[in-house]
Amino acid sequence: MHRRLALAAALAALATSLVATPALAQQGDAKVLNLYSARHYQTDEALYEGFTRATGIRVNRIDGDDNGILSRLKSEGAASPADVVLLVDAARLWRAEQDGLFQPVRSAVLEQRIPAALRSEDAGQGSQWFGVSTRARVTVYDKARVQPAQVDSYAKLADPALRGLLCTRSGSHPYNLSLFGAMLDRTGPQATEQWLRGLVANMARAPKGGDTDQIRAVASGECGVAITNSYYLARLMRSSKPEDRAVVERIGVLFPDQAGQGTHVNVAGMAMARHAKNRDAALRFMEYLAGDAAQIYFADGNNEWPAVAQVRTQNPALAALGDFRRENVSVSAIGRNQAMVQQMLDRVGYR
Repeated sequence: MHRRLALAAALAALATSLVATPALAQQGDAKVLNLYSARHYQTDEALYEGFTRATGIRVNRIDGDDNGILSRLKSEGAASPADVVLLVDAARLWRAEQDGLFQPVRSAVLEQRIPAALRSEDAGQGSQWFGVSTRARVTVYDKARVQPAQVDSYAKLADPALRGLLCTRSGSHPYNLSLFGAMLDRTGPQATEQWLRGLVANMARAPKGGDTDQIRAVASGECGVAITNSYYLARLMRSSKPEDRAVVERIGVLFPDQAGQGTHVNVAGMAMARHAKNRDAALRFMEYLAGDAAQIYFADGNNEWPAVAQVRTQNPALAALGDFRRENVSVSAIGRNQAMVQQMLDRVGYR
């Protein structure tokens, strides 16, 4: 009940702030926005409804995964109805930019609120995508079998001392590809491939399932350590189900590389489609998602950290996880490294 009240309050604040913003009220008369979204979170529904109540602009949403959305944009070309695109992986945002699927956006609101590290490079015409929320790639471990010092860095996950203990989802999943792309930027090709080979050697079983499956596998004793996005863990931390509470009690969690280059952080981001027909509505929606209340909603609704640095949330799971040092690797570098990383995965047999 407390969570529902908090989300309702955030949406009410959103509506108030939008109505009271003259700059937004002067935008175009478009009454529809076509959204292509890779965010499959039911909590986002209320966010879009709040935008419609505040602006009168109806949101038509088409769901898909990142790859499906990008393929659709390519096939539709200039006939695409998409106005705004939401993707959940930094490397895919970079790839879409390289493929010419977005258009640059010049917005004082977005440039002021979204840090430069969480938006695409500005070539003088505006950025092509902007982060809306972030999530960390953390390690969870079995407190009965593994010591924190054994898994407090990504590098240590390849240590032979962890032979038969590691679990992950597919190496080719975007979340892992982005982490591996960051590692390639950090350590270079030779060290990264050797590290990946060590991960494969340490597997408790073949990669399978999603991140929540990895967490549960650690709690059940099938694995000793696993990699997961932080929001999957936060969902279990906020759950009222006894079985989820038991999982959280059994495991420990670490932000890797706090004594080194910092923990890998991925981003969910938004962009204006290259052939957007409702550009004014698209800009209003993007600025809406960068507002304080929307940013708080992302944190409460899907347990992600806001992209806007000054926004503070009341999410108990995020508060329990605490602050951490984030890596400083550019999204462009992660994107460029994808092809090389996939070749490495093939060579070392990481499926």
